[in-house]
Amino acid sequence: MYYKSTRNSDVNVTSAQAIAQGISKDGGLFVPSEIPSLSLEEIKKIGDMSYADRAAAVFSKYLTDFTEAELRYCVDNAYSTKNFDTESITEIAHLFDGTYMLELWHGPTCAFKDMALQILPYLLTTSAKKIELDKKIVILVATSGDTGKAALEGFKDVPGTSIMVFYPEDGVSAMQKKQMTTQDGDNVGVCAIKGNFDDAQNGVKRIFTDAKIANKLDDNGMMFSSANSINWGRLAPQIIYYVSTYAQLVADEEIKLGDKINIVVPTGNFGNILAAYYAKHMGVPVNKLICASNSNNVLTDFLKTGVYDRNRKFYTTISPSMDILISSNLERLLYHLCGENDATIRDWFGKLASVGKYEVSDDVKAKLAEEFYAGCCDDDATKACIKEIYDKYSYTCDTHTAVAVKVYEDYVSATGDKTRTVIASTASPYKFSGSVLDAIGMYDENADEFTLVDKLAEASKLPVPASLEALKNKEIRFSSSVEKADMDAYVFSSLGIN
Repeated sequence: MYYKSTRNSDVNVTSAQAIAQGISKDGGLFVPSEIPSLSLEEIKKIGDMSYADRAAAVFSKYLTDFTEAELRYCVDNAYSTKNFDTESITEIAHLFDGTYMLELWHGPTCAFKDMALQILPYLLTTSAKKIELDKKIVILVATSGDTGKAALEGFKDVPGTSIMVFYPEDGVSAMQKKQMTTQDGDNVGVCAIKGNFDDAQNGVKRIFTDAKIANKLDDNGMMFSSANSINWGRLAPQIIYYVSTYAQLVADEEIKLGDKINIVVPTGNFGNILAAYYAKHMGVPVNKLICASNSNNVLTDFLKTGVYDRNRKFYTTISPSMDILISSNLERLLYHLCGENDATIRDWFGKLASVGKYEVSDDVKAKLAEEFYAGCCDDDATKACIKEIYDKYSYTCDTHTAVAVKVYEDYVSATGDKTRTVIASTASPYKFSGSVLDAIGMYDENADEFTLVDKLAEASKLPVPASLEALKNKEIRFSSSVEKADMDAYVFSSLGIN
């Protein structure tokens, strides 16, 4: 299995090279030269495996330059009760008849990003050894809230690496900010930027693709890589939990082998739902991929019209990890749908960079309509959905998962489709305690973040995750804030480069 660049199909690199590099030198994203297949019989066998074994089975299809021993090293270190609070790594909760919550937040930072970022350091360091890379790897991350902490936790004190995370100063929850700014580790750095997530993401991409900056790092024995989902090593692990969930539903006799399911994903950067797309095209029987957005509904509009237009008002919402107007992973999907035409991708994404807008061809619009349904909801509808779920089912969900549930309810109303459905639950409600309590009518505006956590524990009857409880008395380590134009200066300063 080799990997191409979305902006140059002549690029041909191994998975180790793609993971170590993070992004192609031409600014494109690495994609597999083909999507490998899983037979129904293979999927059935996966249902009898541990999560680590399931991961190894799926990775073996994509990371063909890794030896079996290398894959076992990665999956066994990442997917264990040392890192996750449940032996099954994920949990499937039955919300109501034929609808399942796929709880992806049982890792150390209580968000779905742990599913990939607990294994990425192992994949990255193994990749570096495989290609005989003798440079220090500098991980740059732009985060809308959850990726930052998960990446910091995954890479802290990993030999041969340094990690820097940029987050929007006013665009993350209080708990997310506390998680990042108190981070342990001698090789970590955290900095706020005066702007939104798109500003942070654009800044990181600019630094990645600046030849002068790359040369400066090279002169100092360093190179950049990424822990955002632009890195294939971040995206590939997300495919696993969709394959795993289908196999588990078959093993639990909730569905029969071959029955189709719907998958609903709350997403801003499109990576989490793209992973479901890859799982579907590997052979997991999927009927519809349902993309859920908040008020920053650029993806909803795009999937309905084929016009991507980031020239719109940016909203700061109670589901901040989805407050995104430039969805990076959409580039990978469109590369596949347009027949891997790199010139077309360069044209569309060139227009996105220059004028903030592009329109895909009619044949791509038809393919999008066949694969996807899209919907959105605002904060008021999100809160109403949290309360409805809490009152009806005694289930407490966070502000991102609620967006997915509301959009799914709208989908059923519009289509009448009763296909069994998996909803990706992407974060613990404790990461957004204030908003969740506000939704269920128990918010205290005079309470601090940790008093709110205690109130939510009383209301939800869910144990407070130990990692969040431990934050209460941790000291702030990082308080820097820079203009978006000064991100590279912060990077150089942090690395001790003049």
